[in-house]
Amino acid sequence: MSKSKFVIDKLAKLFEQGLVSYKDLSSEILNILRSKRDEVVFKMQLTSKEETEILTKRIEKLEQKIEKLANKKFRKKFKKAKKS
Repeated sequence: MSKSKFVIDKLAKLFEQGLVSYKDLSSEILNILRSKRDEVVFKMQLTSKEETEILTKRIEKLEQKIEKLANKKFRKKFKKAKKS
């Protein structure tokens, strides 16, 4: 019950501050969820904060490389075979 109360309290504060636009609201909700996720990971003592930050940066770089490769794949022009 306390976890749901925490989320509801955060949402109530957002409405009080006047964050009405959908983008602002969605970004704030994502930030709240990320912070809760980080708290759980740190409580479980899986990795230190520095290690987690390094790993997230690595993942972001790899995702960017994957996106670039996917874009190159779609941009390739196919050569037509010569008819004999």
